[in-house]
Amino acid sequence: MTTTYGQFCPVAMASEVLTERWTPLVVRELLCGSTRFNDLRRGVPLMSPALLSKRLKTLERVGVVEHRDGEYLLTPAGQELRGVVEALGVWGQRWARGDVVAKKYDASLLMWDIHRNVDVAALPTERIVVHFHLQGSSDRKSHFWLVLQSPTVDLCLTDPGHDVDVEVAGHIATMVDYWMGRADFMTAVKAGELSVAGPRPLVRALPTWFTRSLFAPVPLPA
Repeated sequence: MTTTYGQFCPVAMASEVLTERWTPLVVRELLCGSTRFNDLRRGVPLMSPALLSKRLKTLERVGVVEHRDGEYLLTPAGQELRGVVEALGVWGQRWARGDVVAKKYDASLLMWDIHRNVDVAALPTERIVVHFHLQGSSDRKSHFWLVLQSPTVDLCLTDPGHDVDVEVAGHIATMVDYWMGRADFMTAVKAGELSVAGPRPLVRALPTWFTRSLFAPVPLPA
């Protein structure tokens, strides 16, 4: 924490802690349940390990995080940031959407978010493997496998070696629009914007397994 505004105002003092580059996203990942360094990295894939370590040390020093037994855990002060981060997300969903351009379509981040928002109670009892082939990602990664076997959900970046039950293919922009609540999954399939192949019952059930982004239900400005 190197910047000071030199003011006693609580907004200024909080900003000294929270508005350094990447810090709000690190807090977001902690609030989403990531506690280990490598899991945190998957939520901020463009952030260097050295900078992530530095930001975590700052958050620990100011009492937002404690590092215990290899995990980074939010303190009560850190948990109180949930409302702050959610309010930022609501504002961004309503007012910053027009600034989304191709360079922000990160398939790795999208799939990481999808994997941690699977409704495991809605999954079939047998193991299901879903292969996603997403074109146009800013991180140039295009193949992902979700291995779904309630209550476990695994995201694989290489073929896990299991038979694939459902194939999903399309442009990353379409999947982001679906995930953020701006498009309907089956409507995109019918329009040819997404291709889904597999047994009909699994294809129909697929969208019900994903709860979508926390901010998908946010009403947009009139």
